[in-house]
Amino acid sequence: MFKKLYENANTFFNILYAEKMTIVSGIFLALGIFVHFSDMSIPFDPIWVTIAVSGSPIVFFALKYLILYRKITSLVLISLGILSAIAIGESFAAGEVAWIMALGEILEERTFAKTKTSIQNLMSLVPTMARRIVGNTEEEIPAEDIKQGDIIRILPGEQIPVDGKIIAGNTSVNQAILTGESLPIDKNIDDEVFCGTLNMHGSIDIVCTKESKDSSLQKMVRLVEEASANNSPIQRIVDTWAVRLILIALTIAGLTFVFTGDLIRTVTVLVVFCPCAMALATPTSIMAGIGQASKHGVLIKSGHALEIMGKVNQIAFDKTGTLTTGKLTVTDIIADTNQNQDHILQVCATAEQRSEHPLAKAIMEQYHKTQKSPLNQDGNFSMQAGKGVSYKTKNAVIHCGKLPFITEQNITVSDKLKAQEELLRKQGKALVFVAENGVCIGIIALADTIRDTAKEALEKLRSLGMKTALLTGDNKITADFFAQQIGIDTIHAELLPEEKVRQVKELQTQSSTVCMIGDGVNDAPALKIADVGVAMGQAGSDISIEAADIALIGEDLNKISYLKKLSNATVFNIKFNIAIALGINFVAVILGIFGIIGPILGALVHNAGSILVILNAARLYDKKIA
Repeated sequence: MFKKLYENANTFFNILYAEKMTIVSGIFLALGIFVHFSDMSIPFDPIWVTIAVSGSPIVFFALKYLILYRKITSLVLISLGILSAIAIGESFAAGEVAWIMALGEILEERTFAKTKTSIQNLMSLVPTMARRIVGNTEEEIPAEDIKQGDIIRILPGEQIPVDGKIIAGNTSVNQAILTGESLPIDKNIDDEVFCGTLNMHGSIDIVCTKESKDSSLQKMVRLVEEASANNSPIQRIVDTWAVRLILIALTIAGLTFVFTGDLIRTVTVLVVFCPCAMALATPTSIMAGIGQASKHGVLIKSGHALEIMGKVNQIAFDKTGTLTTGKLTVTDIIADTNQNQDHILQVCATAEQRSEHPLAKAIMEQYHKTQKSPLNQDGNFSMQAGKGVSYKTKNAVIHCGKLPFITEQNITVSDKLKAQEELLRKQGKALVFVAENGVCIGIIALADTIRDTAKEALEKLRSLGMKTALLTGDNKITADFFAQQIGIDTIHAELLPEEKVRQVKELQTQSSTVCMIGDGVNDAPALKIADVGVAMGQAGSDISIEAADIALIGEDLNKISYLKKLSNATVFNIKFNIAIALGINFVAVILGIFGIIGPILGALVHNAGSILVILNAARLYDKKIA
């Protein structure tokens, strides 16, 4: 019977602590404030609704932890504050503290709920059906029924339902969801492909190497879920002192009664020890810091992230979409002897105008940006997946693609272009060789572009004593060249999501407090496991934004150094608030012991402490963070 009663009570108080009831509680708190500061007379004080709705669950959960787990938490301290405030008739202070604490819990729960929703959205990327090849027949089966060793056929434009190895065909696969690579990866026989990635060109048959539950995408989902489960609730500074303050308050009150025999003085000591100011010290500063950040285009989703950001000494960056724009652009047009760059671009655009490949789209964008001449559209277009395209008209035969594709057409490439190819490859650029009527006339090089603020942001971080690391799915050549350009301390390339998580953990074992900054789905596990996760809000995927503790609404990476300074200012404000609260309590306790102030004046003193704490926290909202 007791167990059933406990379960019903637990359910009831969880309902009271839920979002809808917290909103109701807040409305009555606002009404109570209006009543308290006006001459309006109403039959009952609305603050009591706030106390009942938001305060009673705090007292219940404090007792629950105390009795069932023998653990004294900050909830005990808050409960003491609420009950003490009620005992001396300070219902407004009791209601205010109760509602603020309930609001904090709601914000944490909402963040966790959004993460679960994003995980579900991620799983929607996996196809529900697949084509299984049995002998010479093709049958459609649910993707979840695929077994290891099954042969699966994937057509162009379809997502790959399982991890596997190509046994027939070749293609290009967009695997940015897993690796963050800006370019599709060419895949041939014996190459691995991964669940959830997109088959861009060409039909392929794969043999399943892992069942659905063990796929790379499922592994990434589990990593996010595990990191979410390990992410403890916000631990406020007062938690550390909860037991000590309660013991100190009771001890001093008891000694006062023993030595004076005066019950009034004893009650006064308990009243002035009412920890409303202590309870407000952290949340008010956190709220002010979060408010200031929002004015500067930074969304901070937890007070814990804001507090810990000041301790960060290692920043780990994703590359594509974070330090770069994630958008391919033409960077070089290398012309062979006696060739014209504009002509090379026009010839290549003519051939690529019907292609859906990302390189082709970037070339077409560059052509339309710089040239106005109409393109010949009467030719015959053909494509070899993962190699290149051909375009034949009455007057010309054009081939555009990789060097092996050009040489397969019996076209000779000059030594000048081969030397340029080697140089451009070392810079990590994607290359398109352009041949016209049997002659290779030039090379078009493309690359992801560095964000305008990236280099300056890294210099600011170094000036604050922070180390930087690059965690990217790109190949090592691209990563090395990029790091040299921008100035990164350490480089880790060709990483899958679980390998990024491993690298973050490795940095953490080196006595580093790590902030991970990313934008893609593949960054989500690392964002969750890092001490602080920051997502690029404008360009970032939904799951990366939800997995992160902080989101940059714009794309200015200078906000990272701003965040560190804001965190330091917020933590200082919290400590200063606690010092105010403890200082006022100390003076008031001494005055109470000697009978200089009584319970009513003690209540005024503790309210004054709360007001000072709130005013000091409010300063942070408009404080200039250099």
